[in-house]
Amino acid sequence: MKIKLARTIIAIALMGFFTQISVAQDENAMGALKEVADIVISINHYPSDADKTALANIAANDALPQGVRDMATAVINISHGANDEGKDAMARIQARDQASDRAKVLAGIIASFKHKLSAEEKTALAQLFP
Repeated sequence: MKIKLARTIIAIALMGFFTQISVAQDENAMGALKEVADIVISINHYPSDADKTALANIAANDALPQGVRDMATAVINISHGANDEGKDAMARIQARDQASDRAKVLAGIIASFKHKLSAEEKTALAQLFP
C-alpha cells in the first residue's frame, strides 16, 4: 500500500514538473512571437540593425520552436518584402496543423510584407500580440 502511494505521489510530482516546463516553453515561444510581431509592425522597408540583432537571437535560440525561429529569420531578410525562402518558410508554417492561429496570421503577414504594414495589419498584430 505504501509503495502504491509513493508511486502515485511521484507520478503526480513528475506530471507537475513536466507541465511547468511545457508552460515555460509556451511562454517563451509566445514572448518571442510577440517580439517578432512588434518588430514587423515597426519595419519601414527593412528591419533596423537593433531589430536584426534581436531577431538573430530568436533565430539562434534552440529552445524555441522551429517555426518561431523561421519567422525571425524571414524577418531578418526582409528588404522591401520577404525573400522567396522566407515566403516558403511562412507557407510551411501556415500549412502546419500544430501552428496556432496567431502564428499563422503572423506568418501570412510576414510572407506578404510590402515596404511596410497597412494600418489594418498593424491593428491585427497589435490585437493578436498585446
